[in-house]
Amino acid sequence: MSEKKVALVTGSGKRRVGARVLEALAARGYSVAVHYRTSATEATETAARMSAQFGVPALAVQADLADEAAVKRAVSETLARFGRIDVLVNCAAIWNRKPLEEVTAADVREHFDTNLLGTFLTCQHVGLAMVGQPGGGCIVNIGDWADVRPYRDFAAYFPSKAAIPGLTRVFAVELGTRNPNVRVNAVLPGPVMLPPDVSEEEKEQIVAGTLVNREGSPAHVATAVLHFIDNDFVTGTCLPVDGGRSVFANGF
Repeated sequence: MSEKKVALVTGSGKRRVGARVLEALAARGYSVAVHYRTSATEATETAARMSAQFGVPALAVQADLADEAAVKRAVSETLARFGRIDVLVNCAAIWNRKPLEEVTAADVREHFDTNLLGTFLTCQHVGLAMVGQPGGGCIVNIGDWADVRPYRDFAAYFPSKAAIPGLTRVFAVELGTRNPNVRVNAVLPGPVMLPPDVSEEEKEQIVAGTLVNREGSPAHVATAVLHFIDNDFVTGTCLPVDGGRSVFANGF
């Protein structure tokens, strides 16, 4: 087993939030497993960049996270390469904008498969591997602050993310009672990387809805992930990283 700690970050192949979290962990000296579903070239390039920039071992692993066999295979590949998984960060997600009148059952299933089922399966199989490690491990899920104040045209997305806090608490109990060194928490981001189809007018409204009066960045999510890793007396907790959007009524 490698003495270097190991992190698996789902959805880290593309240059989105997952890649920034991966970079923060590599900067700390973690060996990293770069998960991707279809973006093999980007994931391989990301792994090579982590090794070149931070001098850490890196592995690209492929899996459709809604496929249990694929998740098991990705976890097994990571363990076979590194011998351990100390940190799991679930960043893989989809968010497709569509008016309610056009949302289909297939849209809802797709969001639940990726955002909820995928998170469940990785928590289950990585978490049980962590249970067998004396040092346990730390899992951080990524939810969304706006499940408490959802906005229009994302009716398939928000229910799938609203389940993440409950899932996080369930796994904190399930895994922590098996090995008290396994902890599970969640980050609930606000506007840290807005979808490309958000107009400038919408962006201004979103920023105006924060107390800090600015858009956040993936680095803010990465910092919150590191907080959960560092503070070993926190588990079953969901932390909004939203610039105050969840508490601010914008003057009303």
